[in-house]
Amino acid sequence: MRGGRWRRIASQVGRSITVWAVSTVTMLVLAGLLPDFQLQSADGDSATRIAVTAALGAGAFGVLSAVVWPLLVRLLLLVPALVLGLLVFFLNGSLLLVALRINPSGSSEAAPETAVIVAAVMSAVASATGGALAVRDDDAYRRRLYRLADRRRRAHPPCPSAPGTVFIQLDGVGHDVLTEAVGGGLMPTVGRWLAAGDGQRPSHRLTPWRTDWSSQTGASQLGILHGCTFDVPAFRWYEKDSREVMVCNRPTSAAELQRRAVAHTGDGGLLALDGASRGNLFSGGADEQALVLSIATRRRGRENRSRAGYFAYFSDPANAVRTALSFVAEAGRELGQSTRARMSGQRPRVSRGGLYPLVRAFATVVERDVVVAAVMGDLLAGRTAVYADLVAYDEVAHHSGPRGRDTEQVLRRLDRCLALIEKVAEHAPRPYRIVVLSDHGQSPGETFRARFGLTLGDLVRAGCGLRLPRAAERTLPRALGFVRPGENPTGTEARAAVRAALRRPVEEHGERHRPSRASEPIVLASGNLGLISFPDVPHRMSREEIDARHPALLTTLANHPGIAFLLVRSEEHGGLVLGAHGTEIPLDRLDHEPGPLAGLGPAAADAVRRTHSFPHTADIMVNSWYDPAAGEVLAFEEQIGSHGGLGGAQARPFLLSPLSLSAPVDAGRDLVGAERVHHVLRRWLREAVGPQVPLTAEETDRRAA
Repeated sequence: MRGGRWRRIASQVGRSITVWAVSTVTMLVLAGLLPDFQLQSADGDSATRIAVTAALGAGAFGVLSAVVWPLLVRLLLLVPALVLGLLVFFLNGSLLLVALRINPSGSSEAAPETAVIVAAVMSAVASATGGALAVRDDDAYRRRLYRLADRRRRAHPPCPSAPGTVFIQLDGVGHDVLTEAVGGGLMPTVGRWLAAGDGQRPSHRLTPWRTDWSSQTGASQLGILHGCTFDVPAFRWYEKDSREVMVCNRPTSAAELQRRAVAHTGDGGLLALDGASRGNLFSGGADEQALVLSIATRRRGRENRSRAGYFAYFSDPANAVRTALSFVAEAGRELGQSTRARMSGQRPRVSRGGLYPLVRAFATVVERDVVVAAVMGDLLAGRTAVYADLVAYDEVAHHSGPRGRDTEQVLRRLDRCLALIEKVAEHAPRPYRIVVLSDHGQSPGETFRARFGLTLGDLVRAGCGLRLPRAAERTLPRALGFVRPGENPTGTEARAAVRAALRRPVEEHGERHRPSRASEPIVLASGNLGLISFPDVPHRMSREEIDARHPALLTTLANHPGIAFLLVRSEEHGGLVLGAHGTEIPLDRLDHEPGPLAGLGPAAADAVRRTHSFPHTADIMVNSWYDPAAGEVLAFEEQIGSHGGLGGAQARPFLLSPLSLSAPVDAGRDLVGAERVHHVLRRWLREAVGPQVPLTAEETDRRAA
């Protein structure tokens, strides 16, 4: 035992000396290449003195990186994470200048901009050298990952003989996209698990599932982690009782949604037993939380701070430099890809300027690196359940489309992340089952505005008789079919055509009815799902009330070629689906008479009926047009890959689970709704800690009830 301890100490000392030597050589090489970086005095020094100066400088820089850098990063947790990534180079260069200043030789100096380059190269070389030396040393590899994650073992660690479970959410990756990526060789790790075409036995099964009407991360992840999607009608919606707009990725809204879910189910969440939540909107009841949005506004301890995961990763300056370099490269890659798409006239296309290159780089590089490092630490700490969200694909697909070169690159990197997690799990103190799933897919298609020249808000204002922007006034008659192709009416003619078609009197003598600001509708969009609310009416308006107030509104919306159907409350029928050409179908008849819901999926009628029962469903729910042949929708947001409503791949995510776990559903049954997925994941966690008897889906539902 004692001999093994001394061998580990000797191995650690040997690695440290080797890294120091390599860093010294690197500094000498850089001093020879960079004119503003000197390791000798103006009068010249001997080779021995220059080498000693380099060794002392490299040693001082290494000590400062190990001691001072973590303190700086901890202070910078007060700074937004995006800013932290941009400050990495400056801070690392500053540490090098300090190291040169305290060098006893007194003959080393560097220009500030050169110091940034030297520090970045030395950090990268030191990290690569240390990693290469530790490849064959499992203990060193494990200790290195512990430092990356900065995790503290719990007072009572779980029994290592019981398997743990890690859930990796690939945000926005639909079932069809995953199968195509595996078939095309983009995701070899997933392909190996499924034994796709290599003659081996598979280790995992792939199961599709269907979302609710609100096919977006807020509803799906709340359902998966907390078992409740009740009263989440969209990604954003207006609540009349509080007079607030709820947005799922807003910290205050996320915290309130989690509170409501816990109150509704009476349960803390999927991760309440020794769990960790990483990069999610909601905590799932986990004790260990990092990068979790719902805790971002709470007072909390250091270990539960929402940005604590950034410290765990960036406390190693080599990680900081590597991620910062990748961040810059990804931002440059986005600029190049967007320029190529614009110059080639790619259609559909949306604007990708402004801060989007930085947002994309953060989602695809910083968030990915930090979350994966946190998961590795959780595995090596032996946690029972870990749930992590990787958002890279979803962010890129919104602006580049669900399929294409841009998203293919992201899928390759996500597969490498899965391979790394699988490798680390082999070194964990307990066996782990790796479950990969998605929260929704994405449906392609151009935007509503690009197709018709006006937004859903413009169309609603037209139906309500409110003033429109001039461009929308000229576009609306053609969009509604009131003007033949090729005709180009003036602004006055266009307004007159619209008012006549909507059965409103033509304005005379410049008079115009101007409703008060309080009565103007609030129009919100969640992908291809639109929500219209009248804030001055305290309750959910009925179809009869809307017709009495705005006689042309529902007809205008239902007959628009970019809209598939509307959902409204009816005093006579309870709930009513409206479609083109006067189609009106009560909700209780949708199973036998789907009308405009035909082609939107077998669970569309149930999803619409369930949403109708929510207390905060909008006065008018709008689902955009859907082309079943092409699988395309029209997004009410500026996205060419969208999700949030019904239609196409957005409602068909996947669940990839080991064969050692019980089947997600019984044969012949479909997996519908995030709440059902929650029950499946709970069953798998119970199988690990309880009797190893797989439960059927029917038994799971009975126990959950």
